[in-house]
Amino acid sequence: MAHFGFENDIHSILKLDMPITNAPMARWQRKASSSNTSATNGLSPGKSANVSLSSSKTPSKTPGKSKKTPSKMGGDRFIPIRNSKQMDVANFLLSKENEPVDANAAGPSESQKAWSVSLNGYNIEEAKILHLGGKPLNAPEGYQNNLKVLYSQGTTPASVKKTRYISSTPDRILDAPDLRNDFYLNLLDWSSRNFLAVALHNSVYLWDATQGDIHLLMKMEREEDYVCSLSWTKEGSYLAVGTSDCKVQLWDVENQKRLRSMPSHTARVGSLSWNDHVLSSGSRSGHIHHHDVRVADHHICTLAAHSQEVCGLKWSPDGRYLASGGNDNLVCLWPRVQEGGASDSQLIRCWSEHQGAVKALAWCPWQSNILASGGGTSDRHIRIWNVNSGSCISSLDTQSQISSLVFAPNYKELVSAHGYAHNNVAIWKYPSLTKVAELNGHEDRVLNLILSPDFSTVATVAGDETIRLWKSFEMDPVKKKAKERMIKSTSSVIHQSIR
Repeated sequence: MAHFGFENDIHSILKLDMPITNAPMARWQRKASSSNTSATNGLSPGKSANVSLSSSKTPSKTPGKSKKTPSKMGGDRFIPIRNSKQMDVANFLLSKENEPVDANAAGPSESQKAWSVSLNGYNIEEAKILHLGGKPLNAPEGYQNNLKVLYSQGTTPASVKKTRYISSTPDRILDAPDLRNDFYLNLLDWSSRNFLAVALHNSVYLWDATQGDIHLLMKMEREEDYVCSLSWTKEGSYLAVGTSDCKVQLWDVENQKRLRSMPSHTARVGSLSWNDHVLSSGSRSGHIHHHDVRVADHHICTLAAHSQEVCGLKWSPDGRYLASGGNDNLVCLWPRVQEGGASDSQLIRCWSEHQGAVKALAWCPWQSNILASGGGTSDRHIRIWNVNSGSCISSLDTQSQISSLVFAPNYKELVSAHGYAHNNVAIWKYPSLTKVAELNGHEDRVLNLILSPDFSTVATVAGDETIRLWKSFEMDPVKKKAKERMIKSTSSVIHQSIR
């Protein structure tokens, strides 16, 4: 019996499923008892709910760190509150998506839409699931959002903007044999009827830019004489020709007939410019003559300010001013010719800032008071003048001789032709005068530059005896159609007023 009693004692000691009476309390028991005690203390009056329940509980604050970290004002989140009505609408829309679509079913009527707007505040057919009804709250004053956009799939305005392509090769090259390589002459002009006139030694040729045909207009009688300048009338029917024998000839292009020859100068006529019925001509003598081509006594006025050859001559588009440039480095501004002629025309302004011959002159077509001038090899500067105030608005050193200037209105740019040392054509953005493009290809200095009547193409003639056509200013098709519609509407209004 004693043996069996000993075994029972051993089994009772080794048995682990019996509770240990003197062991410490389990963790889950401590948690349960602490929660029950805190609930009881929180509900009992006169006792604080923050009393520590056990000495073994880990302290809630680290010793020595009693200050709280300051939080940003107002937070950075908007938490929407959805009511039961929105949940009902969302449930309706979800169930509606699962229904089969009836192709023959008619859409909601206007009355149904009106009822939906009046009941719900919005059209139920256009509602979104769990849409936000109100606007989010504004951030408190002084709040700063430090978040930055790292990636965006949306295209930026710079990538959306279409870039303009300017070809570096000419659209067409024409031969110009026997072209006189003289910086002071003006041997190229383009009419409003799309005829390009070029002077080759003692002959004048016409190239029909529409059909591509070439015609010989005139040839001087003596072989030693040569053509010095060309200028079309505004209508494009008549061509003025300045010659080395001190005369100005007027030709009817359609009938290929010389209308008159006007002698008045004492030296070659190197520059011409039209202002309605008045033709102005500049000579190597430094004099400028005004001719009224309607009358027999054509010479109505003489302008004398230049001491050397007048190589640049341009009337402003509004006909108010005549700009002249000479080999004496001067740019002169003259007034409009008075009716009946005036022999004592006074010089308005005279600029002497250029350090070289001024042949390149151009009036801005969209700003009538702006004149651009370009200097020769010793100067190489483009200068922009305000003729009203007489001030030089801007100046640019092109590092090359400037032989011709023209404004391109399609993109509001300034185009310059250059001789030594670049022998190229440059396109400048106006008025910043930042370079847009360079047109290279001529093997000798570029002598003249002229714009086509539609302002899309520029023609250049150079000492390498070639004429190159550069299609660098074609308009965007959308803008072109809008401009054509505007011109048609304007012309229709003019016709109605005439009738």
